[in-house]
Amino acid sequence: MRTKLRGPSAGASVTILAVLAALGWANTDPGSYERFWATQLEAGLGSFHVGWSLHTWVDSGLMTLFFLVVGLEARKEFDLGDLRERRRLVLPVTASVVAMIVPVAIYVAVNHGGPAAHGWGVAMSTDSALALGAFGIVARGVPDQVRTFLLTLFVVDDLVALVLVILAYGEAVEPVPTLVAVISFGALLIARKVRPSSTRGSDLVFGVGTWAALMFSGIEPPVAGLAIGLVTTARVPLRSDLEHATGLVRLFREQPSPARAKSATASLSASLSVNARLLHLFHPWTTFLIVPLFAFANAGIHIDSRLLAQAATAPVTIGIVMAYVLGKPLAVIVGSWLVARSSRGRLSVPVGWGAVLGSGTLAGVGFTVSLLIATLAFSGQQLDQAKIGILVAATLSTVTSWAVYHVIGLLPSTRRHNVLLGDSTPLDDLDDAVNTDLDHVRGIVDAPITILEYGDFECPYCSEIEPTTRHMLTSQPDVRYVWRHLPLTDVHPHALLAAEAAEAAASQGAFWDMHTILLNHQDRLDLPSLLSYAEKLGLDSDRFKNELLSGTHRKRVDRHIASADANGVSGTPTFFINGKRYQGRHEPKALSDAIQQARIELRSSSSTESGRRSGTARRVILPSSLGTLDAPRDGRTSMALDELEQESVAYRN
Repeated sequence: MRTKLRGPSAGASVTILAVLAALGWANTDPGSYERFWATQLEAGLGSFHVGWSLHTWVDSGLMTLFFLVVGLEARKEFDLGDLRERRRLVLPVTASVVAMIVPVAIYVAVNHGGPAAHGWGVAMSTDSALALGAFGIVARGVPDQVRTFLLTLFVVDDLVALVLVILAYGEAVEPVPTLVAVISFGALLIARKVRPSSTRGSDLVFGVGTWAALMFSGIEPPVAGLAIGLVTTARVPLRSDLEHATGLVRLFREQPSPARAKSATASLSASLSVNARLLHLFHPWTTFLIVPLFAFANAGIHIDSRLLAQAATAPVTIGIVMAYVLGKPLAVIVGSWLVARSSRGRLSVPVGWGAVLGSGTLAGVGFTVSLLIATLAFSGQQLDQAKIGILVAATLSTVTSWAVYHVIGLLPSTRRHNVLLGDSTPLDDLDDAVNTDLDHVRGIVDAPITILEYGDFECPYCSEIEPTTRHMLTSQPDVRYVWRHLPLTDVHPHALLAAEAAEAAASQGAFWDMHTILLNHQDRLDLPSLLSYAEKLGLDSDRFKNELLSGTHRKRVDRHIASADANGVSGTPTFFINGKRYQGRHEPKALSDAIQQARIELRSSSSTESGRRSGTARRVILPSSLGTLDAPRDGRTSMALDELEQESVAYRN
């Protein structure tokens, strides 16, 4: 239940309820609805007073935080997601620009020469929050790459729309407040460079300063939020930072004091990127409060039969609906196709064409910025007609998107994968591929699906997940499991020695036996206990002890640690599935789903399948006393091979 409340679909549901509540209030007592949002909220000191209506506080104040979150999510994708390969930005950015030009052209064609022609900006912008929320509802189980494509479309859309608000619908730009806003924004960037550990205070001061200056500049203040979000870099936590924070926590534990508590807290916070901290802080507020409050403040229309009859034939309503419901999908598809075609495949679509169509239909969910532009461009009856057009277009686009993804969901898994992701290949998060001569592999050595874990023998989470990884091998024979050492010596004092003990056991052919014992006895990893485990396994105890005391295998463990650092791994357990960092929950169902997704991706790849044709060899890991077996994949030996694999798995378990 708690997970559902955190999801984007939950936020969309709250926003929909806010729209319905606004419509109910506006049609029950329209006078009180208008008076409430026109209420002035002022603050002052002495003779200086500043105040705006509640409506303005919501539209120009709180919505700044919404655009901050949009910018933060986009920057996170640029720095850590598939968009870190900048070439992948070209197509969705181009498609987004085309997806604004075409709807505007449709709107202008419908309203050409009419009194509503100047409101063309209302027909171009997608509501990022509502569209992503609708995506969470209508496209359950769709791969993250599709959401990334959507997010890129929407961020460009929001940025261009805000620039449009400034140039076409804003008031006359005041040079002095604009200069103050630029200086304040520059000071924010300088403060982050000079003292990155104290960004919270400086961001608040200079961010509010930038916003306040824009309130008097004639430029829409939400620009400040989007700009700050886009310049806020994202990164994975560095192990050195985490070790430093752990040291400060340990000092606090030994000598508790307010000063040490403050130092430890600041270090823990600084180990995360500013992007991660701000997203964690503001995302729930924007999802469940700010966007629904904006909908509540702007969606209230007094609807009667006369207004509906007028809207049904009004050019402004027809233009908006046609622009969003027809223009957006057409433009996204055509724009993507033109870029892919003109680049001769160098700039291919990062998702499948089914996902492009679904993205295009969701791009027709125009609400937030569209209502913002509508309130600037129209008034009176035209404003009501525009609001009806926006609501109708958002509803039809959502229903159409549901139909698209529902049809895609009915396809066989491999075909569905092709339709959603095409032949695009996600960036490989793992810099150093698995080397069967250096890495410890459990299962069939050349199995098509690889689960790689960076683990620590003293980490309780690694111990909890170990039965799950063994289950993957027994129930899914096309999976191999790889362990790499990452002893977190700052919190686990025996982890490094345990890793060397596993390597010492490996030199005598008993790595996985020792691996299981170590994870099952995490409270006893001292030297005498390790020696007793070696004796229990029947190893050469003198050789095992000498290798441990001399640090014979330290270099191999250090190689694994260096690999973890190179791959941005700072904690355990960290999993990679076929080279892609696993971000989900560490539980059997979630891991099984991720493996199934990897299996579908392999099936859809003809190149992968051709490399596994009949006649190629596969290697089975046998008990250490039996060594390995290379066997051809043909009908005469398949049954015997499967039985041998089952015996091998049973032995290892």
